Amino acid sequence: MISREQAEELAYGWIDAFNRHDLDAVMAHYTDDVRFTSPAVIEVAREPSGTIHGKDALRAYFEKGIAAYPELGFELVHVLTGIQSVTLVYRSLHRERLGAEVMQLDEQGRVAAVLVHYE
Repeated sequence: MISREQAEELAYGWIDAFNRHDLDAVMAHYTDDVRFTSPAVIEVAREPSGTIHGKDALRAYFEKGIAAYPELGFELVHVLTGIQSVTLVYRSLHRERLGAEVMQLDEQGRVAAVLVHYE
């Protein structure tokens, strides 16, 4: 089970890194073989499956997103904990909508898989 403290540390660190557009700090949260699924992948990466595989591909996707939306940022609304997962509920500041990311973690607490949901 992920502790509340672990979940909040991940959540606040991830939000802070994204809001500073510090991709090295953002990517430090992910495993090398991360699987990332989001409706935004279809739009930004032009990947019809909505899924990105691997840390390098995810970094390239985030770089495209930051370039396309320089005002990209998030406000943390809530953190939920699971057995080996964390869900971040946030408000997207550039699109003014709610989002949620279900992050499955590995044994070291790094993000191995993500499912993104939008309002």
